[in-house]
Amino acid sequence: MQRISLNVIQIFLWLAVAAVLAQDHTLMSSNRLILGTYKERSASVASGDIDGDGDIDLIVANGRHWPGQNRIFINDGRGIFTVEYDLGTRRSTTYAAELADLDNDGDLDIAVANDMAPNYVFINDSKGLFSQGESFGEAYAPSRNLTLADLDQDGYVDILITNRGQPNEICINNGEGLFTKSLNFGSEEDSTIDVEAADMDNDGDLDLVLANRDKQPNYVYLNNGALGFTEKIPFGTGTDNTRSVAVADVNDDGHLDIITANIDEANAIYMGSASDPYTQSIIFDPSSTKSYTVAAADLNLDGNTDILIGNAGENNVIFINNGNGSKWQRAPLSVESFRTYDIISSDLNNDGFPDIIEANSDEINRYYFNIKKK
Repeated sequence: MQRISLNVIQIFLWLAVAAVLAQDHTLMSSNRLILGTYKERSASVASGDIDGDGDIDLIVANGRHWPGQNRIFINDGRGIFTVEYDLGTRRSTTYAAELADLDNDGDLDIAVANDMAPNYVFINDSKGLFSQGESFGEAYAPSRNLTLADLDQDGYVDILITNRGQPNEICINNGEGLFTKSLNFGSEEDSTIDVEAADMDNDGDLDLVLANRDKQPNYVYLNNGALGFTEKIPFGTGTDNTRSVAVADVNDDGHLDIITANIDEANAIYMGSASDPYTQSIIFDPSSTKSYTVAAADLNLDGNTDILIGNAGENNVIFINNGNGSKWQRAPLSVESFRTYDIISSDLNNDGFPDIIEANSDEINRYYFNIKKK
């Protein structure tokens, strides 16, 4: 594996004020750091220890509007994925595959959301082999994304489904990985493409942060503690085409902020506060690109939240937080102009630093090691 020069796929993680820089690090990829040689319609990637051996494995969701094969990639312990196998025997129109312990037996299971096809749970045998379980949610909805979280605080992971142009769903876990009870969230008219679950008002329960497309307003739906989401707070301009949201306290004031990835307009952060939340905003990315996905991570371990943006037809970009969320240093992640549907961060090689993984449509799926400069 060779280091790639700055004008190919290498950037240095650094801050303008050297005194607050925790480490000098490099993001590096190569023709080996890819997930197979496939060029499929990948829509999402998720990370977790699938086979229980102590390192991070990956699952890539493929298909979107066309049936594709979802794939599991097994880590060899060094961040290299030398074993890959199919999830299930059926190809599906998959937009999202997410990992969580759904049947409460101590290993990671998988929930799969499909476009206009039934959604299914896949149950782990504790060794990383999966059997198809029961379906969940409306059988033939235009599902676009999944969020897994214990919304009713009963100790079991529930499933949130975003359905573009139809009611979004919360599927309640009965404790055994069955989801026979469901309720809607948001508006029936919402074109919801992404949702994050987090305690936005610091009252101890999980609220919902919705990203809506088609120039619809975005909202935070507040949980009343009993899965009632009638109170909502708007964020954004009201006519955004928001594709993805992430939640983090970027200015370290004790209130969660909302980071947005928008199509054909600037990407912004809407600041949380005890009074008038999300009325103050910061544009961290003034470019009018087609941003499809956003993630938050402390890439250089300096205690500040940085931002990853995945774009369609443009370079993917990272933004380094210069300390209080008001100043951001932009650096390209690559010179490739893929359509990145998902971007996440996870420590693949067990060195303590978060690496970056992309899910790209009709192109290879690449990942980047975050390594210390020598």
